[in-house]
Amino acid sequence: MTRAFYVGLMSGTSLDGVDAVLADLEDAKPRLIADAYLPFDAALKRRLLALNSPGENEIERAALAGNELARNYASAVAEVLAKSKTQASDVRAIGCHGQTVRHQPERGYSAQIGNAALLAELTGIRVVADFRSRDIAAGGQGAPLAPAFHAAVFADSAEDRVAINLGGIANLTFLPRDDNVIGFDSGPGNCLLDLWAWRHLGAPHDTRGSWAAAGRAIPELLERMLQDPYFAAAPPKSTGRDLFNENWLHERLQGGEDPQAVQATLLELTARSLANAIARHCAGAR
Repeated sequence: MTRAFYVGLMSGTSLDGVDAVLADLEDAKPRLIADAYLPFDAALKRRLLALNSPGENEIERAALAGNELARNYASAVAEVLAKSKTQASDVRAIGCHGQTVRHQPERGYSAQIGNAALLAELTGIRVVADFRSRDIAAGGQGAPLAPAFHAAVFADSAEDRVAINLGGIANLTFLPRDDNVIGFDSGPGNCLLDLWAWRHLGAPHDTRGSWAAAGRAIPELLERMLQDPYFAAAPPKSTGRDLFNENWLHERLQGGEDPQAVQATLLELTARSLANAIARHCAGAR
């Protein structure tokens, strides 16, 4: 049987760890062979989060963190190959996006770290990386990356569809019947939710959303959040922690809010901004 095995790696805005998949791409529809997840340790997560803001000795810190990421990526590759009993020589390539530490396409750049060359040496498999820079050079946003995949897997000539990806940042792909695909970031996904959960629960996330679900959203706070110009901007557009970060949140708090109510409001923000984006820019989707 003809096979076209590839490994895909992703570590995103959530900063929780590395997802790895082994897929056979021989046919039009990808076939999942195996998957693995490797969580980041707390120290690496702190170092990566710190690189989202200007600081001392950034170049060296980014380079060292990139090397550490490459070792994490290599471990995730080893795990997914072991689970599927696949040899490295059977894999045509690894697709590795790297970890985004800055994303400012309006200024002509998006920066990812991860040392693809080291990953290739550690795994013995060719590595494809640097997915964003060509699109930005051509005037694009460089993000989100998923629309081409969504189009290949989920598009249907009989109906208009929307595919939603909820990570640290929420993004969507509009898949109309006429094949005029668009994709963009609608706003925060779980990045602010996780930040608030860490601050008030001491946990990396709100497990099953139970804390937010038991709270009541604050309408006035939600409206202040939704007034950010990003939500009204037309696609193409993309965003990240450069905008939706702790400073952004605190600028909209008035002080004295119940923390659980803030968490419920942040959850409502993710849902509302997605719903608004679909209503405004995905006519015909149900």
